Formats: sequence, structure tokens, C-alpha cells
Amino acid sequence: MYRLARMSLVSGVLGVSSFACASEYQQGELVIGQVEPGTQVWLDEVPLKVSDAGLYVFGLGRNAAHNMTLATRFNNTHTETPLLINQRRYLEQKINGLPSKKVTPSAASTNNIRSDSQQIAKVRRSLSQNLSQNLSQNHWLAQQWLQPVAGRISGVFGSRRVLNGVPKNPHNGVDIAAAKGTNIIAPIAGQVALVHENMFYTGKTIMLDHGLGVTSVYAHLQHIEVSLGQVIKRGQVLGQVGQSGRATGPHLHWGVTWRKTHLDPLLLVN
Repeated sequence: MYRLARMSLVSGVLGVSSFACASEYQQGELVIGQVEPGTQVWLDEVPLKVSDAGLYVFGLGRNAAHNMTLATRFNNTHTETPLLINQRRYLEQKINGLPSKKVTPSAASTNNIRSDSQQIAKVRRSLSQNLSQNLSQNHWLAQQWLQPVAGRISGVFGSRRVLNGVPKNPHNGVDIAAAKGTNIIAPIAGQVALVHENMFYTGKTIMLDHGLGVTSVYAHLQHIEVSLGQVIKRGQVLGQVGQSGRATGPHLHWGVTWRKTHLDPLLLVN
């Protein structure tokens, strides 16, 4: 099984009968597995998509349970592996005295936010097997991911802000502060699944589909250099850092999800 464990990539291929002992993971982690083609895989009885080459993935969200079970079936062989999920503690920041419009959007803004959310959700429902047969055969999802831009980490995964006493949603990605115009690159290969020039919160926004339900988002750009449907190589320039949308300074918001589950991007690059 390929596995992105904590902040490093541990590689190796296990047969379906090799899942026997407990494996330890942590909240926010992306797990990548390899089984014999034709194997069925479940995570806590939820079926996982398996590529033609036997590749599958699943993500462990911010609040993933401490114990989960991974099950496989190949021909007449059924195995179960207990997964132990380490629980994390997340930062909380309280900010008071903000103008109300920065805490509670207007009715018109709410409509824009709803439209943006629907477009993002549509991309995240994708369960494409692979972008090309060659990429799937080379297990490209299990490559070491690149950090899309160098800079200061100004916001971390899972943290929560309480604005004027109102708890907001947990931060579902990582913020990287960098100078305007700094190039943003693709961490791994993917296909451009969304290009938007003016989302309410995230401004100029790109989403990449990496296959098997794994997507990534790049927000607050100054300029976008890719087009919808374009297949992107690892390290290819996507655009430049900006301050579009609701941003107090130039930075990149980078998010990674498996289906609807938000993951910690920093676990993929260290």
C-alpha cells in the first residue's frame, strides 16, 4: 500500500491478503492504497473507487473518528484492517470589534456565496478514475507533492476563528503568504476542473481534479494561466499570488479534499 503518512511518503505495494494488523494514521491525512485489480475496498462499509490499475484513496477529515476499518474482498478472500486515527488539537483565534459586514454577509452576498459553493461542490463530487492510462499505471497520485508556492504559512488546517463571538467554520486548507505575482505551481498532475475570475470569498480561483475523488483548490490569485479542461503536469505554473476576494494581504489559500472531506495539505509536502 502506498501511504502518505504524517509528512512523508512511505511506499510499497501490498497484496490484498497483506492487510492484517492495525495501521496508525492521523486526522487530515490522505491515504493511498494499491490492491490487485478487481479488488473491492470499503472504509467503514463505504465503498471506495478502485482504478483499473488497483489504486484507491481515502481521506481522514479534521474530526475523523479514533477507530475505523478498512475492508477488502478479492475472489473469495475477505480481509479487515483496523485503522487507529490519532486525534489532533486545533488552534482557535478570537477576534472582536469587526464591522458586521465582515462577519455576516448581506442577502445579495449570500446568493453569490451559495452559487460559488455549488460550483465547488460539483467538482468535489467527481470520482474520475484517472486522467490518462499512463498516469494511473505510474501511481501518480502517490508521488511526493510539491508545495505550490514558497512563503510564510499564515493559516493552518483545522484552525477556527470566532468573530465577534460568532464561531466560523474551521479553516479547510492552508494559507501561504507570498509577494504578489509569485508563481503558483501544480503540486501533482491534474486536470483543471474549475476556473472562476471572481468568487465572493476566494476571488480568482482554480480547482484541479486529480482523480478518484481527490481535488485541490487555489484561491485569491492575481492572474490565472490555465483553462478549463486543461491537463496539468506536476510543477506547471497555474497562475500568480494575489489578493482577490476577501483577503487582507497577498497569499495563496491551498486546499485539498477527498470527496467532501477536507485534508491537511501540509501533510502532503513534508
